[in-house]
Order: sequence, then structure tokens, then C-alpha cells
Amino acid sequence: MNYRSLVLALAAFTLLGCSMEPSMEAGGEGEVAKRAADPRNKAKMVGDKSSGYVYMTSDTRDMQDDDFANPGFVWVDSGEEAWGKVEGTAGKSCASCHGDISSFKGVANKYPKYDAATKKMVSLPHVINAERKKRMGAKPWKWESDQMMGVDAYIKLQSRGTPVNVKIDGAAAPFFAKGKAFFEQKRGLMDMSCKNCHEDNAGNMARSNVLSEAQLNGFPTYRMKWQKVGSLHRRFIGCNKNIRAQPYNRGSEEYTNLELYMMWRSSG
Repeated sequence: MNYRSLVLALAAFTLLGCSMEPSMEAGGEGEVAKRAADPRNKAKMVGDKSSGYVYMTSDTRDMQDDDFANPGFVWVDSGEEAWGKVEGTAGKSCASCHGDISSFKGVANKYPKYDAATKKMVSLPHVINAERKKRMGAKPWKWESDQMMGVDAYIKLQSRGTPVNVKIDGAAAPFFAKGKAFFEQKRGLMDMSCKNCHEDNAGNMARSNVLSEAQLNGFPTYRMKWQKVGSLHRRFIGCNKNIRAQPYNRGSEEYTNLELYMMWRSSG
């Protein structure tokens, strides 16, 4: 999938996860027909794979497509400010080392990636905090903080329109296998897996919601339910809670491996 950062999410909409979403919202059959005939769908599909954009209502798509109307861009603006802000004992900012962020085009598409130092997979927030600590002498941000979501979104925005391209061979292979196993494993009191919803029943209704294909190319994302931009791992937590399963922590190995597998599903 082409990387579309900051997908707007209204009501119960999101791209992904083990959750019975996005919502069809109001409009009934007329809205369904309008959505199916929308010429914008073609750009959001690769073969038989569809971005969560295809499952949106027309009004939601209009808001996402307009950077001025999309409330997620408030976080992008704050991320841009944070990029140039000097912090920490080293007296540096992100820009001090990396310069113009336009050079980051395509960078976000490669995460999660294997980190030789920790011998684990790392997501972009892991790297942001590692850079803050090592190069800036600054305190790490909480995973779900506005600062982290802003910089994460600002970096990922640079890759808008470029394909997801995570590495799953070599040192990443065993972590990819673990992520795939997590995706397919049934869990919780409802004895359901991510696969049950987002492969076996993608496009079907779950109560008032349309089940998406769980493509991850739009995170972090703004959801009206959250009233803010939130991380992919926050969505994983919500998915696990929906099926009455014990969630893992943000940034955990389990969720990072799952992210790797699901990002691979969004490749192309």
C-alpha cells in the first residue's frame, strides 16, 4: 500500500487491528453504493488488497483528503516545531543531526526494522527515544504522548505516497514469524484472532461496523473516539480488549513483531 500518514478516523473508524471497525456510519445502502463507486478507490488498492480508506464513508474521505480539514495535522504542526526544538544536555535538536526532514522520504516505510544493538525489532518511536537519549541527552517521551505522536506523524508524513517496504528476511525472519503467529492465534474469552476479522471476514458487517483488511499504512491516526492522534500499539490494545484478551504494553516485543508482520501485509 502507498503510505498515507495521518488517516482521519471518525467515530469508530480505524484502518486496522483486531477490532470490529471501521463504522459504516449513517447513510445506509445509498452511502454503500456511493462509496463503492468512488473513483478514489483505485488509488487505494493494490491487486486484491484495499486500504482502510476504501471502507470510509464519503464524508470521511473528503476530510482525510484535505490537509486543512484533517484534525490530525494539528499534531503534524507540533511535530514540525519539536523537530527543530533544542533539548537535553547536548544542546541539540532532531534537526541538528538530520537537517531538513524532506530527506526522510521513505524512511518510515522500513519500520519496524532489526536493531543489532538490542537484537530486537524496533518501531519508529523506539528509535526516536533512543536518539533523544543518546544524541540529545534528553528525556525519552512516553509512547502515547502528544510530543511522540507529533514527531512520529511528522516523520511519517514525509513518506506519503511511497510504498511500504519492511525487511522480513535475515535477522528479521524469526520476529516476522512471531508476528504472523500472533496475528493467527486465537485468544481471549471470545477465542478470536486478528485473522478471523481482517482476513476471513474483511468487508463483512460486525454489528454496525464494516471489518477492514487491517492495512497499517495510515498510523499514527486521528480518531474522533480518542479526540487525538494515537499510535498503532494503542489500537492493538483496544483490539485485544474487544476480544476480552489481556493486552500487552505499548512498545512490547509482542506488538512490535505483530506490527512487522502487519506492515508486510501492507507492502506494495
